[in-house]
Amino acid sequence: MVEIQTLRQPDIQYHPDYEKYLARGQRRKATEDLPKSLPPGFPEKLSSPLVWEGKEIEKQDDWIYKLNDAQREEIHAALNSFKYIPLPTLHPILRELSHEIHNGRGFFVLRGLDVDRYSREDNILIYAGVSSHIGSLRGRQQDQRQEDGTSVVLAHIKDLTRTDQAGNIGGPGSTADKQVFHTDAGDIVSLLCLQTAAEGGESQISSSWLVYNILAKERPDLIWTLATDWPNATALTPERVLIQYARRYFTGFLAQPRSANIPPITEAQAEALDALHFLAEEHSAALDFQKGDVQYINNLSIFHARKGFRDAPGKERHLLRLWLRDPEYAWETPEPLRERWDIVYGNVTPEEQVFPLEPKVQKKNISA
Repeated sequence: MVEIQTLRQPDIQYHPDYEKYLARGQRRKATEDLPKSLPPGFPEKLSSPLVWEGKEIEKQDDWIYKLNDAQREEIHAALNSFKYIPLPTLHPILRELSHEIHNGRGFFVLRGLDVDRYSREDNILIYAGVSSHIGSLRGRQQDQRQEDGTSVVLAHIKDLTRTDQAGNIGGPGSTADKQVFHTDAGDIVSLLCLQTAAEGGESQISSSWLVYNILAKERPDLIWTLATDWPNATALTPERVLIQYARRYFTGFLAQPRSANIPPITEAQAEALDALHFLAEEHSAALDFQKGDVQYINNLSIFHARKGFRDAPGKERHLLRLWLRDPEYAWETPEPLRERWDIVYGNVTPEEQVFPLEPKVQKKNISA
């Protein structure tokens, strides 16, 4: 397949434009000889509980596990044990839910943590401790150890545009802006909601396996583009197709604009970026993310996004994030992702882990 390589970046920005997406697709279909079959080794269709339609998910609530009073008290009583909160009643349930992440629909929401009952430090202890029953390995939120040899393993997702850190923001996670569909680093992305926004900020998830099936059927040429021309973007295993991508690395965002020294992406790559977003959006599920909720999603099979929001005094959206890995149920990491995964999970000992109490823009952040 011969792709058109321009001398300048295609007309594409961080915020996807649907009309430009349609026009680009129509233009390419009319002027290029696009492949009508899939690359060798790629399945015609993925079949798994990981393939789901967002509108159907929204009609169900069996993906929410609601803590009862006894379970909340069990968590409270175990608060003094940091490295691994002993939860004799909840542990087998959380292990079943981790199995669901890896072998079922790929996500669930734990509802009912009483975050108003605790200090910031205790909420972090509870979040990390409960999450250790889902994935005992925590990943770095930065791409290297700090100067003192420690590793930051907890991130705050909060609008910092009105702080003295605003000039360093290079990703939408530190703004109130919309976040387009993307993946992070690591196996499991987990988010604890400490506070919701005054308005907006809905969390959205979408099955990347369903997106693959649609592209494989309707636009196999874009599978070629994703598989051939994106270093570290896709990986193929015998039973799974993994799509890892973050749009802002190809379009730039705020303090991290796309460098003029980087070769431009192709028109095919621009269309592929838009196709991933708009198909994910069309087939997404909006999660009712409440204070005290914890989301756990399989980052290897699910895209996630966030709608823009507005804060107000006392209603400032604030999430905590962990990247987890479950040694028992973890999928084998494909070769193209191993270097990045080693940065996230490699040699992160319990003794060196740091859990910041307050938000801070990280200049070298692995986050998508």
